[in-house]
Amino acid sequence: MSRITRIEIDDSAIAPATPEMEQERRVAIFDLIEHNSFSVPGRDGQPAPDGPFVLELCIREGRLVFDVTTEAQDKVAEFHLSLGPFRQVVKDYFQICQSYFDAVKRLPPAQIEAIDMARRGIHNEGARTLQERLEGKAGLDIDTARRLFTLICALIPQG
Repeated sequence: MSRITRIEIDDSAIAPATPEMEQERRVAIFDLIEHNSFSVPGRDGQPAPDGPFVLELCIREGRLVFDVTTEAQDKVAEFHLSLGPFRQVVKDYFQICQSYFDAVKRLPPAQIEAIDMARRGIHNEGARTLQERLEGKAGLDIDTARRLFTLICALIPQG
């Protein structure tokens, strides 16, 4: 089973999320658990580990950490990714999300739809960046990458 069955977010090192971002996080986790594709290749001549997997995401020492275990808590892999490649796309994503949340309150549907299309485009860019950064470390489809990108956004400090 090449999939994630549980997600844990260690957000102890960051400021609390806004209510909108907290809602997006809950939806992303729910959607991710319902449908995802996640695998870890074998290393050093060993076969690929069997899932299902538990994924913990956190920021540690300024790096994005993917800690992958089995449901029985056996260590599978740990990836440390530089935040640099994510910073601009996350900043752009937060700005467009804020525009979207503001638009929903006061703009007509056609303008909201235009902002939402831009938001989805930036979201896809972030998902592709994640897939590139995880190449050779983990396999995931674009939908899984999109949902994980939403969770990563909740971990990367803004400002």
